Order: sequence, then structure tokens, then C-alpha cells
Amino acid sequence: MSNPGEEDTTPIGHVRELAAYFAEGCKPPAVFRIGTEHEKFGFRRPGTGEGAGGDYAAPAYEPRGIHAMLSGIAALGWEEIRDQDNLIGLTRNGESVSLEPAGQFELSGAPLASLHETRAELDRHFADVHAVGDPLGLGFAPLGFHPTATRADMPFMPKSRYAIMRRYMPLVGSLGLDMMLRTCTVQVNLDFASEADMVRKLRVGLLLQPVATALFANSPFTEGRPNGFQSARANVWTDTDPDRTGIPAVFFEDGFGFERYADWLLDVPMYFVARHGRLIDVAGASFRDFMAGRIDALAGIAATIGDFADHFTTVFTEVRLKRFLEMRGADAGTPAMMLAQSAFWVGLLYDDAALHAAHALVGAQDWRTLAAIRAEGPRHGLDAPFATGTVRDLARYALAIARDGLRTRGLGEETYLDPLDAIVAGAPNQAQHWLARYEGAWGGNVSRIFEEAAV
Repeated sequence: MSNPGEEDTTPIGHVRELAAYFAEGCKPPAVFRIGTEHEKFGFRRPGTGEGAGGDYAAPAYEPRGIHAMLSGIAALGWEEIRDQDNLIGLTRNGESVSLEPAGQFELSGAPLASLHETRAELDRHFADVHAVGDPLGLGFAPLGFHPTATRADMPFMPKSRYAIMRRYMPLVGSLGLDMMLRTCTVQVNLDFASEADMVRKLRVGLLLQPVATALFANSPFTEGRPNGFQSARANVWTDTDPDRTGIPAVFFEDGFGFERYADWLLDVPMYFVARHGRLIDVAGASFRDFMAGRIDALAGIAATIGDFADHFTTVFTEVRLKRFLEMRGADAGTPAMMLAQSAFWVGLLYDDAALHAAHALVGAQDWRTLAAIRAEGPRHGLDAPFATGTVRDLARYALAIARDGLRTRGLGEETYLDPLDAIVAGAPNQAQHWLARYEGAWGGNVSRIFEEAAV
């Protein structure tokens, strides 16, 4: 989850003003950019002394844990972000480092012109993580679901919004705390040129997220044993909070656009409102009621654009609209797979011919048919049934379109899709790779995954 942004104190008069906020994200294709965000689980290497808490345990905020990581990276030239005097993030030149609820370490990459720049950014980040983490005895492994820890094993970070979510999540779904504490993802942020372009990209992205889930599945273990899923992370999202997750039907209604999206957001329950450096817990209340002055806890407080910007960061649909689009349906994975995830979506969405072909591919089916894959995909991956075949068939077509789109860009980026070609052709995905290691070389010891998956 993102660090706090700049506060805009402009009062809200009408939903059209919220639609205009999103419309300001429109930009010409010549300046489209790529942002890649990824999370990873920290772990303590065996025998690392103070605060170890057991081999491969998730590091707490202190001592010699996540706070020390942030402090160490800050010393490399980053500006600190604080929440009630707790160091909770860093920012520099459009990049940021932030914390997920259990200390999952996240890089939110800067908007970049090419995937080659994305690769260089990842390399720099991993070098920083090693420079600071190695002396602390900390490693970091990008996996979709924590392979060994129980909920109780995971620490909570001192970030105000997480305390509110921790209270509220069990009221609306059985797996919300697992989402907070035991999952990691990788997402790609992409631009749009117009409202119509946004809608087309949003719909293509939503309907192909189940394909991405299958291709990038990387979470087959829970509490030290196989869990029956290829993506336990994706399964968690099916029972987290139905009001703010999934593939909402409204996104496929005739006339959908910026204003209809903003209007839908007004009825998504809020978590909080920020004032004077503190968060007011209003979890469950609607932003529409806030704007109308109907929430007692917010009496006398006028809703602002900044409040709305905070609110829509708490919506977790499979594709999320901000002033850009976030593709959110993939497990965290190896650096090569992080780049493949970005390449997949750039190839599909940043070339007009590729986007047209992708839109035709998903448009050949009723959107509900594609959305239904979300239920079976976490367990069966590419072998989940679809139409007269499997999701693998759909993935093969989508991947071919993405490769054509990258080739047209002419930057030599299509090589980043190579790991996906192998998977679609029948090679194991990441989850299947780890299951084979568990059944073979590891002799059933799941903790071996930490060092092998570490970046």
C-alpha cells in the first residue's frame, strides 16, 4: 500500500470534480510511462543474533528489523516519510519505499520510459537491500503468500491506517488479515490517453488478470505445507472485502467512465479521514455520507479532494484506476518474472494494434465468463477450464499479442517475455517449480524456499 501523498485541501462540490481529478491523468502516448511496484517478505537468516525470533522469522519493526532497513536505505540519499514520528517510508526522484502491514518491503518504482530502465531500477534497489540487509542478517524473498508463518507469527508495522484495517477486516471477510500480513504482489502502473482509452485498457486488464494470476502464480505453501493452490494470494482476495475487491460489474456498464467510477467510489466504505497528522477511524461509512455531512465522527469537517485521494487508495479491485491504471493480479516473484509482468501489460496496452487485438480477444466472450476464472484460477492455474479448452489457450493468444506489441515499440523489450513463453509451452510456473523442489531436493522442508527465492 502506498505512502501518503500530498494533501489537496480543495473542498468537493460535485462528483464531476472527482471525475475531473481522474481525467487529469490523460496524457499523449508519446509520454506514456511504466511504473513497477513489488513486495517481498523479509526473513532473518539463521544465527543472526538479537531479535532473531527463530530461523527465517519475519523481522519486526525493531530491533534490527524493518526500521533499521529503512534507516539504512535513507542514508543512501532518500527522504524519510513518517507517521506519528515512526519512519514508515522513503522517497527519491519519483521512487518510494513503503511498508505493507507485516513489514513486507515494497519498492514503488518511478515512471520510466522503457523496460530496460525498469530492469536497471530493480537492480539498484536489490543492491541497496543487500547493502543494508546483509549486515543485519536479513534476507528478502518475493513470494505470493508467506510459506511458513501463521498469522500470529507475523508482526504489525506502526502505520496508523493498518491499525484501522486490522480492526475492520474481520468484519467483512474471513481472509482480510491474511491479505494484510501474509501476501506479496507485483503490479504495473500504466497511462491512458483519454477516457475512452482508459475504459478499453481497464476492461482488457480486468478480464486478463486471471491469466496473469495463472502465469505468475507463486504461492503454493501455507504454514510449511502445500496448500492445494498455485496462488494462495489470489484465493485470499476472493474473501477479503467484497465492497472493494474483484472485478465489479459497474466497470462493464454502458456509459462507464470517469464520472461513473467516481460515483461508485462514493459508496465504497471508507477506512479513515486524515486531519492534523492523525487518522479518524470511520471504517464502514461511505464517502457519499461524508460529503453530505452525515457522519457524526466527522461533524464540521468538509470533504476535500485530498480525502478522496486517500479513499481511493483503499480500493483493491484487480485493476485500480488512479490517474493511471494499476494491474494488480500477480504474485510477487523472481526479478525475471517481475520484468515479464511489466512486459506483458506494456505489450498488450501500449500499442494500438495490440490493444485492439486484446480487446477483440476478451470481447469474444461475455465478461462474466472471463471473470469467473478468478474462482478456479488460484487452484488450477493455466490448467483451469475455459471455454472448450483451458486458461493456457487464452494465455497463449494474449502472450502472442503482447510480443507483437513490444516488437512494434522497437526497443528490444520482447526478450523480457521469454520466461512466459516457456510456461505457456508447458514448463512449470513458479508455484510448480517450488512444489517439485519440496517433493524432491528439499525433502519436505519448506523453509529451504527462503534462500532459494531470495533476491
